[in-house]
Amino acid sequence: MLARPPPATPTAPADLRAYVDALAPRQGVWIDGHGTTARAGATFAVTDPATGDAIADVADGQVPDAVAAVDAAARALPGWAATAPRERSEVLRRAFALMIASSEQLAALMSWENGKALADARSEVTYAAEFFRWFAEEAVRTEGEYGSSPAGGTRTVVTHKPVGVAALVTPWNFPAAMATRKIAPALAAGCTVVLKPAAETPLTALAVARILTEAGVPDGVVNVVPTTDAAGVVTAWLEDARVRKISFTGSTPVGRVLLKQAADRVVNASMELGGNAPFVVAADADVDAAVAGAMVAKLRNGGQACTAANRLYVHADVVEEFTEKFGAAVAALTVGPAFAEGSEIGPVISAKAAKGITGLIEAAVAAGARVTHQAALPEGHEAGYFVAPTVLRDVPADAEILRTEIFGPVAPIVTWRDDAELLELVNGTEFGLAAYVFSRDLKWALQTAEKIDAGMVGVNRGVISDPATPFGGVKQSGLGREGAREGIREFQETQYFSIDWS
Repeated sequence: MLARPPPATPTAPADLRAYVDALAPRQGVWIDGHGTTARAGATFAVTDPATGDAIADVADGQVPDAVAAVDAAARALPGWAATAPRERSEVLRRAFALMIASSEQLAALMSWENGKALADARSEVTYAAEFFRWFAEEAVRTEGEYGSSPAGGTRTVVTHKPVGVAALVTPWNFPAAMATRKIAPALAAGCTVVLKPAAETPLTALAVARILTEAGVPDGVVNVVPTTDAAGVVTAWLEDARVRKISFTGSTPVGRVLLKQAADRVVNASMELGGNAPFVVAADADVDAAVAGAMVAKLRNGGQACTAANRLYVHADVVEEFTEKFGAAVAALTVGPAFAEGSEIGPVISAKAAKGITGLIEAAVAAGARVTHQAALPEGHEAGYFVAPTVLRDVPADAEILRTEIFGPVAPIVTWRDDAELLELVNGTEFGLAAYVFSRDLKWALQTAEKIDAGMVGVNRGVISDPATPFGGVKQSGLGREGAREGIREFQETQYFSIDWS
């Protein structure tokens, strides 16, 4: 395949370098409203996936730092829990405004440390900020119940209170949105938090922490511990009696380990885990709309999303038309570093990820699949972790690529012919996070959606994430929901008072 001409020089702007320096990443253990070095003085390097070059050295928090973060959160908890809902709401509303005002800097920062295209990064900032606005509104929507007992003689009052100190663990693929999706409902509920961002993308978390401090979040309410010792830090939190909540987004294997640890102390747990989303195109689907939906569902963030369309099931009547149109759109994508002019798809997060994705393509081809379309990589791409967006046809139903969360820009297409066969293929996985169905027959689409084992189904659209909706999965894809009213409930305990009325 011919390489594209080299794009514009992918050098981060000078003002972005100044922005990173202002975050003082070497003092990146954020406790009690200010940054400090790690107790051991250690740092780790954050690198640009497009070039492999170092961006910054960040404080490498260890177990003593994790304990200090809980100390601060526990001290701040009584005051924040007693803060009026309206005041908590106003703080979150200011955080929303500040995040929007910083959107270009934040988008550039995420593109640099994560590798995602600037357009994707800008969309993420808007999405991430919206969690602050949504939960600013939810904070004041206090609700409870009052009534008489069935037997009479008493009255019952039901209310909700903050669960306590919450430990939050976020992934690298959406470093802003995954942080705000957890922090915002926790603060709205009156909880204080300790956050461990992914080691690949800690700078965005530090930027969010500074925004929250500027918005008026009291010292100790939000604490951040970047670390390369994720197991040690999170274990210290789960073993601390003051921590009453764990909210984790990441892989299913790690989620299982954390659930076992949480069980030892019966810690309230929310888990948003892996996915293997099917993308169904019916015989009567609007093919152009399905192609547009697939481009988003499959290739947003370069395919590095738990909701990404992982398996494309296209009816035999339209599979040729869909493959040609979808493949042409994929082949036309411009791949390159985020700061290069016109880049639509950036690198994947690491060399290990790139190798794993390439291995899945090679194994699928060896099993009988064929590459029908592929985008060109930029010249000089070897320095970064680039994978060519790829469309595969004739993928065997038992291929490894259909059983594995690809987490990259590869679209395997499987042909289907009858409904029973389709549902068997779609539900033949331990995962159940997201799914997509395209059909002009809305009745059929909804009936099919109801039969799919997934927590979320997009019907004739390729985007399902929204702060106003309950995000989460079934089976091995997790426990609990984020966003909507359910999101704040994850950080609350229900309490009731039985009042003598005789």
